Amino acid sequence: MRIFDSHAHLTDPSFAEELVDVLARAADAGVAGIVTIASNLEDAAAAAELARNSSRPPVWATAGIHPHEADRCTPDALVELERYARSDVVVAVGETGLDFHYENAPRDRQIAAFRSQIALAEQLDLPVVVHSRAADGELAQLIEEYSGRVVGVLHCFTGGAQLLQTALAAGWYVSFSGIVTFARYTGAHHVQAVPGDRLLVETDSPYLAPVPLRGRRNEPSYLQHVVRRVAQLRGEDAVAVAEVTFENACRLYGRGS
Repeated sequence: MRIFDSHAHLTDPSFAEELVDVLARAADAGVAGIVTIASNLEDAAAAAELARNSSRPPVWATAGIHPHEADRCTPDALVELERYARSDVVVAVGETGLDFHYENAPRDRQIAAFRSQIALAEQLDLPVVVHSRAADGELAQLIEEYSGRVVGVLHCFTGGAQLLQTALAAGWYVSFSGIVTFARYTGAHHVQAVPGDRLLVETDSPYLAPVPLRGRRNEPSYLQHVVRRVAQLRGEDAVAVAEVTFENACRLYGRGS
């Protein structure tokens, strides 16, 4: 089965000493595509360089500023961000969004940074990769505001029904991570509610290693456990889920399958 890790942080320092081996294990496990996600400008530069130099499996990059770092989303930073986003290996703007749980940046700054980045995505005709935590209502309003203008993905989805339905109504995709394998996971109904053509899977490496690998540094080769659990929750065949999520990722990110 071929699978597509729609969201990983391969530029994380924990991968620095063995990235070649990590990518080789991913390819051996059937991973045939990875998008490595940027959280700030430095990360965007590193992600683009990694993508240019990786072919097995193919890796693409994003360019964005995480809501935790929204204070860094200045006018000058946005100019630089646009430069990175225009790279031929960059397939989306993000990771942007809203995080009102930790509030590492003021809420108004997070909203402003999100608006700036979703406007950039619209300008460049790119999808947007969105992080959301404890901000369902505010994010749903913003998705509705930009409906028909920008498509995106709610990554590592753990939100509520309102946000899910708003995103789906706007034509967005929804991605699930290793959280779906956890014993206390209560979102099975959300996994089941996403139409097959909007479904994505991810590792969010190096975070959120799935059962039975909890406690380890996560990596793309572990994605098969997420695929199998999503398939189980949906009552579908794992190979079929792997294939449809692969095709969906290729469509969202504008890559040929």
